[in-house]
Amino acid sequence: MSIILMIVIGGVVGWLASLVMRTDAQQGIILNVIVGIVGAIVAGYLLSPLLGIAPITANALSLPAMFVSFLGALIVLAVVNLIRRGSVR
Repeated sequence: MSIILMIVIGGVVGWLASLVMRTDAQQGIILNVIVGIVGAIVAGYLLSPLLGIAPITANALSLPAMFVSFLGALIVLAVVNLIRRGSVR
């Protein structure tokens, strides 16, 4: 069940991050899910220890964990934009 929950939450987090970074028109739902999941993983390894919040990848479903995953998705999108366009946007 946690994999299905991770895909759903990853999709929502990736979609919100793509709206903030204005890349939603260029991405489809699959890329939004991938960005959300990768962002959650990045946040779990980088941001969660710094902020002291349990990551969503550790089955900690809370608002702070979702916010940290959202920040991780923003970081992933910023890196992808930097590589593809040469600017974060």
